[in-house]
Amino acid sequence: MARLGRDWRIDGDAPAGGLEQREEHPLENPDSKAVRHIMQGTDFKHPDSAGADRKHILKLICLDRDTGKILWERTAYEGTVYDDRHRKGSYASSTPATDGAHVYAWFGSEGLYCYDFSGKLIWKSSLGPVPQMGMGTGTSPVLYQNLVILQCDEDNGEKSFIAALNKETGEEMWKAARNVQASWATPLIVPGPKLAELISSGNEWIVSYDPATGKELWRTKGLESNAIPSPVAGQGLVFVSAGFPARRTFAIRLGASGDLTGSPDIAWRYERGTAYVPSGILYGNYLYLTTDRGILTCLDARTGAVQYENGRVPVPATFTASPVACDGKILLTSEDGDTFVIKAGPSHEVLRTNSIEEPVYASPAISQGMLFIRGEKNLYGIGTSSPN
Repeated sequence: MARLGRDWRIDGDAPAGGLEQREEHPLENPDSKAVRHIMQGTDFKHPDSAGADRKHILKLICLDRDTGKILWERTAYEGTVYDDRHRKGSYASSTPATDGAHVYAWFGSEGLYCYDFSGKLIWKSSLGPVPQMGMGTGTSPVLYQNLVILQCDEDNGEKSFIAALNKETGEEMWKAARNVQASWATPLIVPGPKLAELISSGNEWIVSYDPATGKELWRTKGLESNAIPSPVAGQGLVFVSAGFPARRTFAIRLGASGDLTGSPDIAWRYERGTAYVPSGILYGNYLYLTTDRGILTCLDARTGAVQYENGRVPVPATFTASPVACDGKILLTSEDGDTFVIKAGPSHEVLRTNSIEEPVYASPAISQGMLFIRGEKNLYGIGTSSPN
């Protein structure tokens, strides 16, 4: 069992949640071998000076999670990329999805690629040129039964859509037009009291679909802001946020139908403390929201009651990565590479600050006692397990 250690101490034993990580992390005293540089010298981010005709190589890379050894890497696309992108992102900003047998990687206009775990290309599919998005793609594929689903919203909303492909063949199974201006949020599959729901966030509308068919179940107005944070769900509610220009969070009851705008199915709303980029996190009974400056808010998830606001980190910074949680702790990672370990619960307490001394824009990931942080140049695996 991997154990987080060395300077990285997160003492506790509660199960994790938030990004729906459901595992325990027994933690021990500092260990000099806890931090491993998994990939050194790998540039995960293209320089701002890249010209329009610059040749790009878009890859999928598989590593051994215990040792960091590269097992294989595959070039999905090599050539000129004409999509827009934000200076903090890349043309590979989307997170791959896996069903345990295959991995699905989306590279915007260059297509969706399916590989097996040996690195064999199973299929690739182009959804056509990505609609105009001034900051590039940010949403990631999600899986439901035999489907891989992508939300693709454009700047003016005329060509926005959400689509499902057969995950075995890449064949389009359904596609729904969305009159929604650009969003970068990843949709969320939520088991509901009646059927599963596919929750999509957007500037004008928050919409729920039947993920099997693409049929719209319900919608509500209200965010009226750039939809970048992804929805989270739990306790019979889905929580949807946006942070610019307006700061708003909605808690919406699952299982509804029709236009919910102003209805009792909006359980509560909160209009402070939300982020432009980072997603919120639901952990236990509380919903945590962070601003792009790392100012944390804790709300009672069922009622929206404020537990605390203005929870600050000791080192002022900008935050793009979303928080993750384990062992009764919330982890916030700044663009400066500092990870702040914060006690979960209705009172704010920063327990520790850890650093990799490298810019970080991607959200950390937790798996079987290991914490993975993707820096601007390197990928880090933090834990004390020994290779098998």
